[in-house]
Amino acid sequence: MEKVILEEKDAVDWIYRGEGAANLILAYTGSSPAFIGKVLRIQKSQRNGKSGVKEGRALTTHERLLWRENKELTASSNREILEQLYVKHVMSPLLGPKHVDVGIRVLVTKEFLKSVEKNVNCHRPAWRVHSSQVDVNRDSVLILSDHSIFPDGNLKREPCITVEIKPKCGFLPISRFITEENAVKRNVVRFRMHQALKLHNQEISEYSEYNPLDLFSGSREGIQKAIEALYATPQNNFRVFLNGSIVFGGLGGGTNSTTVQVGEAFEDILKNFIQADNGQRTTSFLQLVAETISTSGALEQLLEVQKLDTYDIEGAIHAYYNIISQPCIVCRELSKDKLSCRYTSLHSIPLDQSLKIVKDYLIAATAKDCSLMISFRPKEDGRLPSHNTVYLGSTNQAFEYKVYFIDLDLKPLKKMEAYYELDKKIVSCYSQMVKTEHETDKAVTINSNGSVRDQRYALEDGLFTEGCTGKCK
Repeated sequence: MEKVILEEKDAVDWIYRGEGAANLILAYTGSSPAFIGKVLRIQKSQRNGKSGVKEGRALTTHERLLWRENKELTASSNREILEQLYVKHVMSPLLGPKHVDVGIRVLVTKEFLKSVEKNVNCHRPAWRVHSSQVDVNRDSVLILSDHSIFPDGNLKREPCITVEIKPKCGFLPISRFITEENAVKRNVVRFRMHQALKLHNQEISEYSEYNPLDLFSGSREGIQKAIEALYATPQNNFRVFLNGSIVFGGLGGGTNSTTVQVGEAFEDILKNFIQADNGQRTTSFLQLVAETISTSGALEQLLEVQKLDTYDIEGAIHAYYNIISQPCIVCRELSKDKLSCRYTSLHSIPLDQSLKIVKDYLIAATAKDCSLMISFRPKEDGRLPSHNTVYLGSTNQAFEYKVYFIDLDLKPLKKMEAYYELDKKIVSCYSQMVKTEHETDKAVTINSNGSVRDQRYALEDGLFTEGCTGKCK
């Protein structure tokens, strides 16, 4: 496949599947054996003129210092090669190669990329189209297995359903570098706090009850609770595919709460997959997802990688300024009484230690931002399973399943500053919400215009307790 070059005539065979901040994902619909069961990942560029690193310098000087232990990464001549090598040499060993698809690169013409953009723009969320476009100056794309199907199965005879989940950060930070005014970060999970900012900025229309701590709890009850919350308010964190086509959730934009009509349509979609009475199929399917997450153990490994962030951004940002050899803006912003030896001491550590702190933080950032793909197909009697098997007791069915992590992008070093600023915004917005609640002595949420709305949170014993209207543990 390395010798294949995708040209303008081939663009019609690739359809829009979804996208993230940096890449478009297209699925193959043609008849070439080389691409059946594959998806294509194309890099995007920002419409404001900001693009990736110049060709020939996939990493900046400081990034080459950061990743100097891996000569292949530092020698990368372009971003495509770099991203693939990062997944191969960094994320795959940490998450386990059985859950990571490194993919292969295929050459493309500029005409192919231009034609693809023309074909898919009408399917992209408007805000994505407004902010980014296909980077037509690339000469290759990444081909990956389509993890929403079983390529060795007959799709017409054997339905395959895939769930895509964005788990987000699954632990509460305990770093001693978190300032006292930001201590709420130690008690309230990041996802919950970020919801307040997103609602304030009108990026979502209502809160999600999803709590990543439930999903990463290792408890079947906790995992089940998390999956049900994701189904109730998918936003961009939960999608379902049937034989590679999306049947539930959004295509890159946020999705509101699941309505009765949407729920009924999904229940109907499951009728040839889950052997249960009408009205019970969705419940059984969500049980299947939860059971598989618990059985596979994949999230346990993901959590370990997320926990490489031991300093929190409030500590890691100081190490970042050590690396780029610039005066620490954070220290300059802190008043003298808050500028304790905790922070000044970070500027006296050896360079190697600063490099490790920041590198671990960026690897953890990848793990906090990736997605989990879980595919299922009914296990046929007499056929030896080619993948792992899970049993759904409520319907007396067995399913083969496979689990993969996707979107394992290398985070640019420069993004450390953006992470720090976003962290401040998230905590500030959330703290303001808590302050408003304390002043009104009521549980509130925030409307998109910033006004006080209905009950969602509660205060108990003087401590802010998330997602609670009664007695909490």
